[in-house]
Amino acid sequence: MKKFVAAALGGTLAGVIAATQVAGPLLAEESARHNNVYEQLDLFGDIFERIRVQYVEEVDEGDLIEAAINGMLTSLDPHSSYLSPDDAADMRVQTRGEFGGLGIEVTQEEGFVKVVSPIDGTPADTAGIEAGDLITHVDGESVLGLTLDEAVEKMRGPVGSEIIITVAREGENEPFDVSIIRDTIKLTAVRSRTEGSTVVLRVTTFNDQTTPNLQAGFEKQVAELGGMENVNGIVLDLRNNPGGLLTQAIKVSDAFLEKGEIVSTRGRNPEDGDRYNATPGDLAEGKPIVVLINGGSASASEIVAGALKDHRRAIVVGTKSFGKGSVQTVMPLRGDGAMRLTTARYYTPSGRSIQSLGVSPDIIVEQPRRAPASEDTDDKRKMRTEADLRGSLDNDSLSEDEIRQIEEDRAKAEDAAKLREDDYQLAYAIDILKGLSALGPKK
Repeated sequence: MKKFVAAALGGTLAGVIAATQVAGPLLAEESARHNNVYEQLDLFGDIFERIRVQYVEEVDEGDLIEAAINGMLTSLDPHSSYLSPDDAADMRVQTRGEFGGLGIEVTQEEGFVKVVSPIDGTPADTAGIEAGDLITHVDGESVLGLTLDEAVEKMRGPVGSEIIITVAREGENEPFDVSIIRDTIKLTAVRSRTEGSTVVLRVTTFNDQTTPNLQAGFEKQVAELGGMENVNGIVLDLRNNPGGLLTQAIKVSDAFLEKGEIVSTRGRNPEDGDRYNATPGDLAEGKPIVVLINGGSASASEIVAGALKDHRRAIVVGTKSFGKGSVQTVMPLRGDGAMRLTTARYYTPSGRSIQSLGVSPDIIVEQPRRAPASEDTDDKRKMRTEADLRGSLDNDSLSEDEIRQIEEDRAKAEDAAKLREDDYQLAYAIDILKGLSALGPKK
């Protein structure tokens, strides 16, 4: 018995010694790491002081510190940044749907400013700026080497003033200049209309107005068509929508889903993750939906497209989306500034992150570039038909009402053909809904 106790005590003592031997290096390593951080902070202080005292010109200490903070954040990823008090105020205004500027959502790529998407009806959209354009110069000055915030600051200016931006575009041999007149950007979050029996909901951004605009616009168009029984489906147009508020993306998805997960977010720590689920009620009452996306569809747009696609609630048509699958949290700081920090990734209901990959359409449909109009387009001789021949016989098999119906159907077909020339992707989406409608309701 004494030998057993002695052996047990010996084992316990050996365990304590072993634990001490393991813990010792770990504590030393942690202490060394902290000491290294303090040394680096001391180095920062030394550099700051030398710049303040010895730089060739007098510097503003506040500007130096802001630049250092922003440099620290922008080194993390393209979407983390420091917001000065003025920038933070501008951002709060933008989420309410009205601000001054050109009307483009931008990111940074290879040192240049890349257009994520132009916003419908804004000066940039009117001037012909396209998703994927690279802005290389602003008023003749290169943006290469500037941070994204610095480049954006160069593009800001008084409403009514002119700005010349130099654009490099895929398919163009040389960069070219575009003149834009700055204006107050008033965002209409959702524009609604009908094309035949289809309700088209064009969502341009996700701000505080998006869900109310969507519901009101949809109900208005359904009423004009005479009720849901006359609606063959919905086109949810998210092309060139750069995103916005996560809460609004969830609400828009929920509007068309009865149940199930909409999106989940996962941060650095597993316990920081969130899941957002749909609540009962489908605004479209089960009518088929086609979602349109392209390379300018980013962030919140991708959440909606991904959720409706994964739940097989919609057919996604167009081209691959932008691929921004991260969540930014805006944290207020002292002095009325703020910090925009990437805090999580988001995942579609299937559990797939779209970061850098984007949402892939179910049906890939490219938007053809509009070819220059041919000079002799209007001079082309109209094709002659039997009805144009002098003395041709009348059709005696149809009543006047039947002939009128054929002419109305022909006019609709001609309108559809014109839409294919103006917006091929939208026309394709509408044709899908027509085809589904022709098959009749599911039984």
